[in-house]
Amino acid sequence: MTCHFIGLFKNNNLQGIALSQFLDVNKLESFGDRDQCMKSAVRNFVFKNFCSHVLFIGNNMLTGQNALCISPEMDMKKAMLLLKETAEALKIIFKKKGSKVHITTFKDFDENEVALMETDFENDHYKFTIQPNMVFEIDANWKTEEDYIGALSKKYRDQYKRARKKIVTLEKRKMDLNDIIEHEEVIYDLYHHVAQNAPFNTFFIAKNHFRTFKDILKDDFLFYGYFSEGKLIGFNTLIKNGEAMDTYFLGYDDSIQKEKMLYLNMLYDMIAYSINQGFKEVIFARTALEIKSSVGAKPVKMFGFIQHHNSAINKYMDKLFCYLEPETVWKERNPFKELT
Repeated sequence: MTCHFIGLFKNNNLQGIALSQFLDVNKLESFGDRDQCMKSAVRNFVFKNFCSHVLFIGNNMLTGQNALCISPEMDMKKAMLLLKETAEALKIIFKKKGSKVHITTFKDFDENEVALMETDFENDHYKFTIQPNMVFEIDANWKTEEDYIGALSKKYRDQYKRARKKIVTLEKRKMDLNDIIEHEEVIYDLYHHVAQNAPFNTFFIAKNHFRTFKDILKDDFLFYGYFSEGKLIGFNTLIKNGEAMDTYFLGYDDSIQKEKMLYLNMLYDMIAYSINQGFKEVIFARTALEIKSSVGAKPVKMFGFIQHHNSAINKYMDKLFCYLEPETVWKERNPFKELT
């Protein structure tokens, strides 16, 4: 991954900042091993041979609008046009370095933002929407975890109690930088197991990723380990992002995860912490949509624009895209009591 920070200027005054990420996915060991089927094999072939150099305008490691931030003086539509110009300039930069960009993607804009982009992007980019961002809105009246539990219907309150009973023998520990460094090998193995078994990946993080984040972000990056008889068997991470809490990467021992309902308990722990600390929402991101829905997260549609450098292929981007982003079928849940 090669990152660029982008400044948006007006009359030599900085009025916006943005992020780009260039990925060479040919260097991946795999795109994810969970779904071994013909469609996945075709997708992997297409991706490796026609779409392996990907330029993201935005942050491919987080869900939501993390592409840019502008001052009130800057017009959003103008900012989008500047980002489009930036993408063309970056293509030239990478081409000079011997890496031709195959695909350019502007990712994770909401309906209002994408509406501003459509006129300028629709002729040469394909508008897409993929798995929704699962967002947990925290009721203003909730001050403690007990308030959240009290809002659940009986079925989901029972689910909560059942899950909590499963982890009474585990120790949850907030880990500092030294702890993360000490357990780095195990942490990476736990992360890599989860990432490797995902349906699709465009990157794998470096082994020192978490220590680097903790070193730089300090108390804005939270790392929680779950221990069984002194052995680290799972972890989750959070990033404080203004009034929102962004969930980040996690890892676990799959056999213990099932027995202890560890993933579900992690979701409950993230919710409890965010309520106690006064955050307004938890960004649970994509994947595992149904289980996130079962704890109260709601799907928020996100949109983007994508373009292939080859104009002949770009004409069929709508058909190609279904191979790049397989459809996920899931059922939305509502764990809360009906309002009367």
